[in-house]
Amino acid sequence: MIEVEVAYATPEKQRILSLSVKDGTSVYEAVLNSGILAEFPEIELANTDMGIFGKVVKKPKEEALQAGDRVELYRPLKIDPKQARLNRASKKG
Repeated sequence: MIEVEVAYATPEKQRILSLSVKDGTSVYEAVLNSGILAEFPEIELANTDMGIFGKVVKKPKEEALQAGDRVELYRPLKIDPKQARLNRASKKG
């Protein structure tokens, strides 16, 4: 067994759940086993990007975890970061 974490955050609430999984467990399986979906029922796992320590995982059902990994679930952006910077710059005048 290896120790991993699963993390998700909204503006109102952040959670990092620790769990033990079998060696060879995929990113996707760890998310399912973590219980995070019960705390955040709004997560649509099929449409949610996942990563390990800030690096997006292209195939979460195939990517095996290593001891100490933190799986992160990413919310979609509400606005393009470049557009947000332009908006802030235009407000400053």
